Amino acid sequence: MLLPRSRKTQDLFSLNSQNVLPSKHQVRHRHPPVSPDSSLSFELHPRLSVRGTSERDYGTLTLARLARDSARVKAIQTRLDLVSLDIKKADLTPLEVEFEEQKLEGPVISGTSQGSGEYFCRVGVGNPPTQAYMVLDTGSDVNWVQCAPCADCYQQADPIFDPSLSSSFAPLTCETQQCKSLDVSECRNGTCLYEVSYGDGSYTVGDFVTETITFGGSAAVNKVAIGCGHNNEGLFVGAAGLIGLGGGPLSFPSQINASSFLTVSWTGTPTPPRLSSSTRFRRLTPVAGELLSIPPSTFQLNDNGNGGVIVDSGTAVTRLQMEAYNSMRDAFKKGTKDLPSTNGVALFDTCYDLSSRKNVEVPTVAFHFGNGKELSLPAKNYMIPVDSSGTFCFAFAPTSSSLGIIGNVQQQGTRVSYDLTNSLIGFSPNKC
Repeated sequence: MLLPRSRKTQDLFSLNSQNVLPSKHQVRHRHPPVSPDSSLSFELHPRLSVRGTSERDYGTLTLARLARDSARVKAIQTRLDLVSLDIKKADLTPLEVEFEEQKLEGPVISGTSQGSGEYFCRVGVGNPPTQAYMVLDTGSDVNWVQCAPCADCYQQADPIFDPSLSSSFAPLTCETQQCKSLDVSECRNGTCLYEVSYGDGSYTVGDFVTETITFGGSAAVNKVAIGCGHNNEGLFVGAAGLIGLGGGPLSFPSQINASSFLTVSWTGTPTPPRLSSSTRFRRLTPVAGELLSIPPSTFQLNDNGNGGVIVDSGTAVTRLQMEAYNSMRDAFKKGTKDLPSTNGVALFDTCYDLSSRKNVEVPTVAFHFGNGKELSLPAKNYMIPVDSSGTFCFAFAPTSSSLGIIGNVQQQGTRVSYDLTNSLIGFSPNKC
């Protein structure tokens, strides 16, 4: 799955301290217009551009991000474990939640489980539209937004959406297909209530309705099923809710019958993406152009539905099965013997003190797919700064799970296209 190109090393970047912290000039990425009848594209906003950070320094900020990421991965693994055991969320006992108006309680502990919240999109909700930042999550389906009146809402960057001011707000009845498609739902006075719970025990509860959703200057999309959450408490860092980009019937792409969508921004002239199946990863290769000896079965789904690799916008750091990770890391370390190593940081076990280096070369790394396609990664996508003192770490992590995850750090600077019609994922490098 990971394959270096013909070059054995590439420049990392100049270690100018000003380049380590996020730049105010790097807060927005744009997609070119895409035909609205078949495709969907998003303008992305990094979370720091929406609502800064309360962390005292970049090192503390990194640790907070990694903690969110670990919670996200745990939630994904829990969900997939339930699927492999043929257990539905509806089969589980709710966490003492009553769908009564005065008891809509259930804190959402963090934004991680909804898609760590590293990237938001700007949407309009209702008619006239109320602008809001929403988390984009390819790992979930149900769209939801905080709604007034709030029994318990967290702080967000924009005003809370007030459905009484929208002419297009319409509660769904319990007999509708949208309501029946929810994992957990309940009726109150003939209308549908929803609960969405996540792997860390958090959840959001409210009315399930249809609303008008507007992206940028595009035409409005009417009657989108969306949760109107009256109880949503947690660290969402300014986001008003979530846009689900999963494969289920309630996800936003499914509701508008989009044949494809883009989640990573880019500029320039569009070129056809190199499409390859998301379940046909072969094997890992190290740095410097040599293929690693890892059985292809490492990245394949077995008959019980375990294993495989997913591409997730909500996970930051790519997770690899233990055997694959160890092989790749060891090969990478062989190519960085001249770099001064230092202690690991959080989930990163391969780190370097580059504070005295102005220019650094590191071995190349790329994803290699089962159909022979390759995606070479820029050095900044796998050697990342973790503090403002010149500490850089190899941005992959092992997992004891059989599931591998390609995270958004490795996707940055790449156009990621989801072909929903043919169940393909495409990666086009250097298009951002």
